[in-house]
Formats: sequence, structure tokens, C-alpha cells
Amino acid sequence: MSSKNQVTIPVAALAETGIRAGDRLVVLADGPGRVVLSLGWDPIAEFAGALTHCYPPDALDRLRAEWD
Repeated sequence: MSSKNQVTIPVAALAETGIRAGDRLVVLADGPGRVVLSLGWDPIAEFAGALTHCYPPDALDRLRAEWD
């Protein structure tokens, strides 16, 4: 562990877990001397576009036209 509390994770461990540079991680303390890293949940990535087929393609344009 560095003086800035940073840890270098071996490439083999990253490859095995699928963790890549830039991924958000959840850090959990799991007892004395044990820390667990997990991929973070990104609700934007998971739900973006989920309601695409709920409204007609021009629905937003029609709502915006009402504002004028």
C-alpha cells in the first residue's frame, strides 16, 4: 500500500475478475486485514434506453412544441 493509500492490483487478478482501468469499484471492509473489491453498479448504464419503446418517436418533439 502506498503512502496515498493506493494499491496496485496484479494484471493476472484483473484479467481473471474482468476489472478494467476506469471501472468503478465498491470497497467493503470484511474483517481485520481483509478488503473486498467488487465492480460498482452503474444505474445509468443499466437503464439508459430502457423506455425507448414506451412512447412514439416524436413524443418529446410534440411536448417541446407545446412550450412555444
